Amino acid sequence: MEKYDVVIIGGGLGGLTAGAKLSKEGKKVLLIEQHTVPGGCATTFRRKDFLVEAGLHEIDGLDPEDMKMPLFKELDVLQNLDFVEIPEFYRFRKGSTDIVIPARQEDAIRVLVQRYPGEEKGIRKYFRTIGAIRSEAARMPVGKWKMRLLLPLFPLLYPHLARASNKVSTLLFPLFPILHPDLLFGDYSTIGKFMDGIIRDEELKMILLANFGYYHDDPYELALIFYSMAQGSYYKGGGHFIKGGSQKLSDYLAGYITSHGGTVMLGNLVTRILVRDGKAVGVDYRKSRGGESDTQTVHAETIVANAAIPNLEAMLPEKERVLLQKKTAGFRNSCCVMNLYLGFKREVSELNNRTYCTFVFNDDAKSMRDIVASLDGDICKRGFTFVDYSQIDSGLAPQGKSFGSLCTIDYLSDWEDLDPEAYRQKKELVAKTFIGRLEKLIPGISEEIEYYEIGTAKTVQRYTLNPGGAIYGYAQLPEQSGILYRPSNTSPVRNLYFASAWSFPGGGFTGAMLSGWFCARDILGR
Repeated sequence: MEKYDVVIIGGGLGGLTAGAKLSKEGKKVLLIEQHTVPGGCATTFRRKDFLVEAGLHEIDGLDPEDMKMPLFKELDVLQNLDFVEIPEFYRFRKGSTDIVIPARQEDAIRVLVQRYPGEEKGIRKYFRTIGAIRSEAARMPVGKWKMRLLLPLFPLLYPHLARASNKVSTLLFPLFPILHPDLLFGDYSTIGKFMDGIIRDEELKMILLANFGYYHDDPYELALIFYSMAQGSYYKGGGHFIKGGSQKLSDYLAGYITSHGGTVMLGNLVTRILVRDGKAVGVDYRKSRGGESDTQTVHAETIVANAAIPNLEAMLPEKERVLLQKKTAGFRNSCCVMNLYLGFKREVSELNNRTYCTFVFNDDAKSMRDIVASLDGDICKRGFTFVDYSQIDSGLAPQGKSFGSLCTIDYLSDWEDLDPEAYRQKKELVAKTFIGRLEKLIPGISEEIEYYEIGTAKTVQRYTLNPGGAIYGYAQLPEQSGILYRPSNTSPVRNLYFASAWSFPGGGFTGAMLSGWFCARDILGR
C-alpha cells in the first residue's frame, strides 16, 4: 500500500494552494477531489460558444501589501496566468441615482465628496479606517502563536491604525479581546454599525456598501475587521480577472502539485478519516460517480481537510467527532449566491453599457436595512449584480460575442422541497424575471441572449458539497471571525488540518488561498 506524507481532502483553492506549497517543499502529496475537475467554486465550464465563469467577478489586491503576493510569487502564479485589471470598482444604480465608484481610493474619495460634500468627514474616515486595517493586518506576523502573543500589544506596535479611529478600542475588538472582552458586541463591531456612526446619508451608505454580498448577506452582522481587510484590498490594488476564467488558476495549482511529484486524483470521494491513538493517519475513499465502487484506503502522516468542516463530522470516529463539534458548536453558515449565466450574440459593451460590474437595488429601498430585509422575501425582487465581461479581455467568448453573469444572494431554502419539474419551472421563472429587470438597465439586451442558465444554492451544494451551498464557509460574524474565533488551520484532532473557506481567514478566493498557505506553513513548521 502506497503511503504519502500528506493527503488532502478536496481540490478547492485552499486544498490546491496547500498542496502546491507542500509539494514544492518536498512533501509527497495526494489530493483527492470528488468532482471531475479541480477548483470548487473557482471553475469554468463550456456551453455552446461560451466559457462560463462559475463564480469569479474579480480578485482583490495584487499590490505589494497584498497578503497573496508571497504565495503568488513563490508558486510563480503571476508568470503563468494573465490577470486583467478591472477599469473601475463598480457602478451603483437605484432609481435616479447612477454613480460609478473608481477603482482606487483617492479617486473614489474625490467622486464621493463631490457628490456628498456634507459627508466629507465621514467619507474620509471610512476610507482611512478600512485602509489602515488592511495595511496593518498585512504587516502582522501570520504565525498563529506569534499573532496571539502580539495581540495585546497591537495598538502599541501599530499606532497608524490607532490613529484611524477615535473609538480604537471598540474598532479593534477582534484583535485584542484579551484586553477588552466587553467589546465583543461594541458599537463598531460590524461594518453596518460603523457606517451608522460616521455617515448620516442613507443613500451614501448604500453606495459604499453596495458590494456587501462579496462577504456576507447583512452588513449589520458582517465583522468590520474582515470587511476592511478585503474591501481595503480592492481600493489599494484594484480588482483583476483571470483571463480565460478561474479554472486557469485551479488547473495551474493542480499542475504545480503533479509537476512537483504529487498526485491529483479526481472523481473520488473521501468517506472516512482514519484515526489511530488520537491521530489522523489516513482516509478511505471511493469513486464518486458511476455507481457503487470498492472502498480504497491510503495512509499519510498528515491529513488536510479542504472539505467543509461540518461534513467532516460524519467522517470521524465518535470521540474525534465530539471534539470537532465542541470547537464549532453554534457556528452559523454563510449565505450562497445565485448566478444567471448569459451568453450574448454580440458584445454587451456595444449596448451603451460602459461598466464591468453594476449593482442594482430596488427603487423603494430607503436604507441598507431595507435591502437586507428584502432578502427574506421573493428572490425575484432582490437586488442584483450584473457583470459584463465584454468590458475586458476576458477570454470567455469568441470575437463578436460576449458573456455576462447576473447574481443575487441565494439560500437553499429558496429551492428546497421542489420536485424536479417544479425546480425547473421556478428556475425558468426566476431567469425570465431577472432578464426583464436587466432589460430595464440595458435596453435591448434581452434580444441579444443566445444562452442562459441558472446556478442556484442547490447547484453549488451539489458540485462543492458545501452544506446549503455556503460559498463563504462560516459566516463572517464578529463572534466567528478572526484568528481567535474562526477555526484555525489546526484541528482538535492531531495531524488533521483545515485549509478552506471554513477556516481562518475565511471565504472568497483570497481567503481560501490564504487558508491553504497558512495551513501548509503550519505543517512545515511542525
